[in-house]
Amino acid sequence: MKLKQAVTGLAALACMSTAAHAQSAGSFFVTTGWFHLAPQSSSDPLRITSLGGSPTNITEPNTGASLGSADTLGFTAGYFVTDHIATEFVIGVPPSFDLNGTGSLEQFGKLGQAKQWSPTLLFKYYFNAPTATFRPYLGVGVSRIWFTDQKITNGAFEANVLHGPTSVSTDSSWEPVFNAGFTYAFNQHWFAGVSISYLPLSTTAKLTTAANTPVGTLTATSQTKIKLNPIVSYVNIGYRF
Repeated sequence: MKLKQAVTGLAALACMSTAAHAQSAGSFFVTTGWFHLAPQSSSDPLRITSLGGSPTNITEPNTGASLGSADTLGFTAGYFVTDHIATEFVIGVPPSFDLNGTGSLEQFGKLGQAKQWSPTLLFKYYFNAPTATFRPYLGVGVSRIWFTDQKITNGAFEANVLHGPTSVSTDSSWEPVFNAGFTYAFNQHWFAGVSISYLPLSTTAKLTTAANTPVGTLTATSQTKIKLNPIVSYVNIGYRF
């Protein structure tokens, strides 16, 4: 009888320990951690689209730009719809990207900078049982992308290439997100996670310049399409309710 009671007790304890790690239907979770954004960037040559109000189509050969990597603090909030399917909202403190010259513009180094906003909604499928300590997942979602505080910061580039004070604007867009990662549960509430996401992202930077010309100051507009295509890693700690 004592042996039977001991076995029953151990089985109950094992069930309680396993259940403590459950990520099951109806549970909420939040995370915070470190985002590293690594753009796989390139750009089209700079193209002058108008001068003094008259349309032009002048391409500056061998001109281009690339974006440097950035780091920022991130936050997510999620909900398990089923034992295996979860939705998650992701946002980070807007990181600041440096725009660096390439080709004939490489000599100028950093040309400008901008902050990126990219709130994201993900749908994830978790593998393994909801009671498993280790749970890998695959996800897909959509992100709304826009930029703020865009500006040219290199006076030599502004004076010698653009020929005058220049303001910058960029497109906003909806972009798909592809995601993979895993979580590791420490106890009933706390867990850690790692994920990698890819966004096939591009934007058109539009420049408006008060250009100094032989006939006086004229408004010149130019633009370039920049492909960012960032790979985003996220290392986080989370709490499950």
